[in-house]
Amino acid sequence: MSAVSPDPGDRAAVLDLYRRHVSAGQARLARLMDLPLECRSEGCLVYDEHDRPYLDCGGYGVFLMGHRHPEVVRAVRDQLDRHPLTTRVMLNGQLAAAAAELAAVAPDGLDFVAFTNSGAEAVEVAIKLARLHGKRRLIATHGGFHGKTMGALSVTGRRVYQDPFLPLLPDVEFVPFGDPVALEAALGGTAGEACVILEPVQAEGGVRIPPDGYLRAVREVTSRHGALLVLDEIQCGLGRLGAWWGADREGIVPDVLLAGKALGGGVVPVGALLATPEVFAPLSADPFLHSSTFAGNPLVMAAVRAAVRVIAGEDLPAKACRLGGRLLTELRQRLLAACPELVVEVRGVGLLLGIEMASPAAAAELMLGLLRRQVVVCHSLNAQEVVRLTPPAGLTAAQCEWLYAAVSEAAAALTSRKRAHTQEEDRR
Repeated sequence: MSAVSPDPGDRAAVLDLYRRHVSAGQARLARLMDLPLECRSEGCLVYDEHDRPYLDCGGYGVFLMGHRHPEVVRAVRDQLDRHPLTTRVMLNGQLAAAAAELAAVAPDGLDFVAFTNSGAEAVEVAIKLARLHGKRRLIATHGGFHGKTMGALSVTGRRVYQDPFLPLLPDVEFVPFGDPVALEAALGGTAGEACVILEPVQAEGGVRIPPDGYLRAVREVTSRHGALLVLDEIQCGLGRLGAWWGADREGIVPDVLLAGKALGGGVVPVGALLATPEVFAPLSADPFLHSSTFAGNPLVMAAVRAAVRVIAGEDLPAKACRLGGRLLTELRQRLLAACPELVVEVRGVGLLLGIEMASPAAAAELMLGLLRRQVVVCHSLNAQEVVRLTPPAGLTAAQCEWLYAAVSEAAAALTSRKRAHTQEEDRR
């Protein structure tokens, strides 16, 4: 055994370490895509190993307030200097305060909070809580995404991720997203034993937006049939959709609400489950039915408290609503002008935006074209033909212009390559 002192800022060395110790597949993909190395971040920008800035419109919903927001960093640093982790024997003041502050901005009645280490773990807690209430049937939606741990994967609506791990949880049924009639049909017969889990907008599903009134109809149907309703707002919540929660947009209160992504302020990972006192009662009565060594630790709770303060103090939901509307209009116009034959639709709510391309290959080319122009965006795990943008609410006017120019240039280049390929095929 010998000491290893790799240089995390050396891209070639990092690629080799990925190949030998992280994932050979990831290393191959990074080489193929010529991916740069992330080295530092600030606000809406990420910098590579050459200190070149990239406009971050990706991050899968984490960076609503940008990178390293000073108030969140300050709170985490202060807590780190005092007491980062607990013995879990004595009381945790930061946990109590974070739970109260998160419940205060949640839909009315969701008073109890269980913090987790990730969004997928929050889904697992929701499934366990449903079981504690006798809800052993799980109803989810086609295209929905809830994570890749075994329980969360069981309700994630894409077989390509499920099949290698079968059998998953039993008694899981999928219905079309946006269709309350199909949901009601599925609830017939044994509805009192069912738990329904869905997203306000399917993010990994390709920014699939349900018809107006869908959530209200779902709430009415589940209530009438005695089913538990779990609303997964891990990516949609905390202002991303232009409101504090997707539930708020239709004035509903689910039995359970899941949060994550932006909850850590773009600084630490965290998830949370919020529930009504009645639904949370089994975990409230016996706190040892579900526990986690690191969940709710003071370091993360300090970040959560700061993140909630920033979202409220800077009114990020309203900013997301205004900025998202402008981005959607401009991006739609530019994309449909530059490559109308390759763009199927540009859609979005708030700062969750999707560009549906004619094929997964076209989507991948658009993503790479944007990266070459120093703009980072997301792919969609359950809809590979959709390029997803989840930008921070603090984009400046100059950064918006940067995004517009990059999208226009990348789309135009994509159209040129397609036309050149078509001409070459015709000559053959």
